[in-house]
Amino acid sequence: MTQPLTPQVLGITGGIGSGKSVVSHCLHIMGIPVYNCDNEAKRLNNTHPTIRQELCKLVGKDLYPNGQLDKASLATYLFASPEHASKVNAIIHPIVKDDFMQWASRQHTPWVAIESAILYESNFAHLANKVVNVSAPEEVRITRACLRDKAPAEAIRQRIAHQMSDEEKSLRADYTLYNDGKQAILPQILDILANLLCLSRK
Repeated sequence: MTQPLTPQVLGITGGIGSGKSVVSHCLHIMGIPVYNCDNEAKRLNNTHPTIRQELCKLVGKDLYPNGQLDKASLATYLFASPEHASKVNAIIHPIVKDDFMQWASRQHTPWVAIESAILYESNFAHLANKVVNVSAPEEVRITRACLRDKAPAEAIRQRIAHQMSDEEKSLRADYTLYNDGKQAILPQILDILANLLCLSRK
């Protein structure tokens, strides 16, 4: 079993277009460092020698033209089958996990946060002392993601279908934050932080 990290860790998850990054930005402003798994994985995919070597073995030696990852080729391989996805994740996820743990050990705050859309699927949730799921209705999420990614709605629906459902995430999480455009998120964040502060004092 993984030993608890010091500082304590808040996991932030949620589906595509739920508003995880908005919540992370608010936490950052409030003094809680946030590790964005998606951003850091992209960095590591291009810079970490083990990832580069193993992905080339798996997908092909031409995966890094001009020294940069060919994201389209990796995505084609990744989504071809669940087996392919598992093989890619087995290469990337342990290195992202180690990178996060090193990063967390350098922080000097009572809490840090780790943001990941696949917090549970990647088994990163066990690193967290508490988890918040950022929730929004599917149609709201699709509209947001279409605008952000300039992608058709059907493509977003397919991506959503490959992720754990919002309902399942909420059942597993310690907190659910509703970012539906009707309920203000800041008071909800403050309530969660107040609870975390109480936990830190115990």
